[in-house]
Amino acid sequence: MNTDAPTRLGRRGRWTLLGIGLAIVALMAVANTHLVYVSLATQPECVAHLKSPDESGAGYRAAKSAC
Repeated sequence: MNTDAPTRLGRRGRWTLLGIGLAIVALMAVANTHLVYVSLATQPECVAHLKSPDESGAGYRAAKSAC
């Protein structure tokens, strides 16, 4: 009785799994590199918001405004 046969992938199966794994790692690396590039290359414009708190407390304001 040979119990190793169903679990063996063989040479082609190993290369396929290795290729899929490397493709996933490469995709994640490219996505993270793009995320860092976009975050450093863009500067958001100032948006309209309350500069000081009002009496009603109904509006949101920036915690520390840069504009």
